[in-house]
Amino acid sequence: MTTRPERGSELKSFGFQLSRYFPFLDWLLHYRSQDLSGDMTAGVIAAILLVPQSMAYALLAGLPAQVGLYASILPLILYALLGTSRVLSVGPVAIVSLLIATGIGKLVPLTDPAYLMLAMVLALLVGLLQMGMGLARFGFVANFLSHAVVSGFISASALIIGLGQLKHLMGLKLPSTESFVALLGAITHHLPETNWVTFAIGLGSMGFLIYAQQFLGKVLKRYGLPANWIVPIVRGGPLLVVIGCTLLVWGLRLDQIAQVKIIGAVPAGLPSLTLPGFDTKILSDLLPTALIISLVGFVESIAVAKSLASKRRQKIDANQELIGLGAANLGAAFTGGFPVTGGVSRSVVNFAAGANTGLASLITAFLIALTLIFLTPLFYFLPQTTLAATIIVAVMGLLDVKTFQQMWHYDKADAFSLLVTFLAVLGIGVEMGIIVGVMTSLLLYLWRTSRPHIAVVGRVGDTEQFRNVLRHSVKTYPHVMVVRVDESLYFANTKYLEDFLRQAIADHPDIRHLLLICSAINFIDASALETLETLRDELQTAGVNFYLAEVKGPVMDRLQKIGFVNRWGSDRIS
Repeated sequence: MTTRPERGSELKSFGFQLSRYFPFLDWLLHYRSQDLSGDMTAGVIAAILLVPQSMAYALLAGLPAQVGLYASILPLILYALLGTSRVLSVGPVAIVSLLIATGIGKLVPLTDPAYLMLAMVLALLVGLLQMGMGLARFGFVANFLSHAVVSGFISASALIIGLGQLKHLMGLKLPSTESFVALLGAITHHLPETNWVTFAIGLGSMGFLIYAQQFLGKVLKRYGLPANWIVPIVRGGPLLVVIGCTLLVWGLRLDQIAQVKIIGAVPAGLPSLTLPGFDTKILSDLLPTALIISLVGFVESIAVAKSLASKRRQKIDANQELIGLGAANLGAAFTGGFPVTGGVSRSVVNFAAGANTGLASLITAFLIALTLIFLTPLFYFLPQTTLAATIIVAVMGLLDVKTFQQMWHYDKADAFSLLVTFLAVLGIGVEMGIIVGVMTSLLLYLWRTSRPHIAVVGRVGDTEQFRNVLRHSVKTYPHVMVVRVDESLYFANTKYLEDFLRQAIADHPDIRHLLLICSAINFIDASALETLETLRDELQTAGVNFYLAEVKGPVMDRLQKIGFVNRWGSDRIS
């Protein structure tokens, strides 16, 4: 009688554990027929957007255009199987492409045949790092990149990317540099050499893309076009401008008449499986860049994944996301690609187009594979200025002035951290800039927590509530002082607490009992314990009894374990 329920329970538990490590089982085994139309529509629209974007971001990374397409097949498939987000679209993104260009560009020039191999090795390193962090349950590392640092980094990177694409937009020949100031100077110096035909095509492409993003949907809606038609047309803007500009250059032979730079021959066929060749020196040289890409890529992905999942009340597992992204990067490494991550714009489009499961990403990967097999000859006359316009329009939305304004009014320390990161990225480079931003953020955290909020509190009427004497009308007693500290106690703030309590006792010589409310203290380190015991001894000598109240359970457990409670006196700590 009891065998079947137990077996059923065991199977259910096994299935749950299996789907935890292979999230695709959750949607595959429970797939609903009504989800198919949304997945198919989203898969097609995401492919339409991803084809020009992936080629553009490959060029931004200093790689051939087809490498972007290679990085958009197996990585999408692997993430769809192992990632927990059902709508995140993984592939090349602008910020990571910039990091690739700056990281590898320091080691070899863009024209070096080893450049592509280094990009594959970098993808391998990123994949191993992310997989390792996921398996070790290190999803919390994303917290070390504060919102201020990420916002400052992305805004500065957007400026660098946009400025860097001006040479393609205007048809200029500029020296390769990651310095914003040097790049600005070079553009200014070579401005008279602008190819005006190239510039006109680029501006026209930008104008159409901006119009498609901002106004085309409203116009089509006004004419009564069905909503399920509007989304593909609007989101297909990049592909439409690619087709239009390619036909224009081909029809007028602008590559010969006006020297408009084109993509040229794009190899047809699927990428072959390749084992990246490397040695220990290459690994050590690329490791800093790989670490930064691993963190930045994860932060960007997890942010958009959680945002979109919350709208459908779905859950995102940060550690499994690392595993999914790591697998995607390993897939890119072995198929001739470069580091990838979840793209904000593509994921939002995927979500808006009706993606319900990872099947949408599988469809996208399949369509990109078909593009590589059959359609690459059509890209021969695609002008580079059009791809540059695609990148510039994409990164325009990454400039985040609003966040800085909000932080400035709310917390100037966070605003300072954002500004330092922004200026450091522009001034000393992308990689060092983000390191400076992280260090600034950590230093500001130490400074902020080293001066915790400490309040003398009193009793509210006859209740058991205690409030700040400076903010509320409360009862106090002449021989008793009650103090609340709103921060965990550790080495950086114990001196501040010690000085505050000593000054408070000195200012009130009638005090005979000092009560420290610990309700906001989640942790007390060894330095703080020593300070508390020293204070207790000093105050006892001065005739003041020192008490601790509302100590949290986990903190109390640790204090009891080391005998602190017995030394302090169990009647003086609760």
